Amino acid sequence: MRSPAWTRDELLLICSRLVNSDWRQLRAYQASTQELAELLRSLPLHLGAAHELPEFRSATSVSRKSADLITSRPGYTGPATRGGQLTREIAEAFSAREAEMMQAARALEAGISSGALVQIPEQPDEMGEDGSTAPEGRLLARWAIFRERNPRLRKQKIAETKRLGQPLQCSVCDFHFGEKYGALGADYIEVHHVLPLHAAGPRETRLEDLALLCANCHRMCHRSHQGTSWRTPDALRREITGGETDGGSP
Repeated sequence: MRSPAWTRDELLLICSRLVNSDWRQLRAYQASTQELAELLRSLPLHLGAAHELPEFRSATSVSRKSADLITSRPGYTGPATRGGQLTREIAEAFSAREAEMMQAARALEAGISSGALVQIPEQPDEMGEDGSTAPEGRLLARWAIFRERNPRLRKQKIAETKRLGQPLQCSVCDFHFGEKYGALGADYIEVHHVLPLHAAGPRETRLEDLALLCANCHRMCHRSHQGTSWRTPDALRREITGGETDGGSP
């Protein structure tokens, strides 16, 4: 049995350490590399027999993968290594959007160190239909989806909306479940985090962080497309109206 393929989440964490080391290869003998290897082994991504393999996310394997990421950077002119397509994608993302990718890595590390991510079960929509994952990684998507499905927050958001005298309708397409389905759809609506975890940070969710959406628009806000895996309701509204917006809620 071979070690499982590297995931986006793991490469995200390795790349963040490379940024901090000015893109010098992480060496297996370094304490920081050994600590990173322990962190990668703790991620709730690979279950079963993989953890019994001596080479599974060892400091040596982390060092080799760091070299792959370095040689996959745009403009690198030295000898290339065989890192694979995902390795190139992550290296290119850090070259183009370093601040955003570093935010995602920090949020991921915060979730692991707090124990929150280890406790959250897999979510049905954390991966796309084609097996793809969000640019910021599978685990942050899992965390965000889990928070959105918190029944307490949803109930509080609905109560607040009613208190303000606002309709329980989709903030993108204005669909109203109660008007369409009568009593069956009364008080039904889904909630969406306006900002992803890598942008908002893993702080406690506030009601103003949430927007009301119908099921269709909610899926479109999460759907990976052209390098984007998270849309605010306002951004999705602009997409479907050709750039026009009514200035409503985010």
